[in-house]
Amino acid sequence: MSLQDKKKGSGKQIAENRSARHDYFVLEAYEAGIELVGTEVKSIRQGGVNLKDSWCEIVGGEMLVNGMHISPYEKGNIFNRDPRRQRRLLLHRSEIRRLYDKVRQEGLTLVPLKLYFKGSRVKLEVGLCRGKKLYDKRDDMAKRQSQRDIERAIKERSRE
Repeated sequence: MSLQDKKKGSGKQIAENRSARHDYFVLEAYEAGIELVGTEVKSIRQGGVNLKDSWCEIVGGEMLVNGMHISPYEKGNIFNRDPRRQRRLLLHRSEIRRLYDKVRQEGLTLVPLKLYFKGSRVKLEVGLCRGKKLYDKRDDMAKRQSQRDIERAIKERSRE
């Protein structure tokens, strides 16, 4: 990866929380660093991470991610940590305050969206989200289905 790629923010995606986009409207997305130990980074490089049931919270002016599962590194023996431990996210204090206010006043949720490498560092994209109701999910599924039908019809017409 060249220096220009690092500056642009392109990186290798490790994991994505697909259920978050299904269950929530993502209003804003923030890039946060994540505090890890060495064996966790090695496990992440092997793809041993799951974001499915994870969420973020702000406690005492610090942003924490809960429920993110990082598998123990197989050669890490005594240096492995608990796979589901709380991990601190690295954001500017002003960003944390702004997010805390929005979560408290507007009833929004902080959800990890994806985990990726940016250079040699691990970054977590955190979304400020509003929960979807069942009818919102049905609308989204109907829109996707109609879009598929339209694309299918266009493809059939182009074959003829």
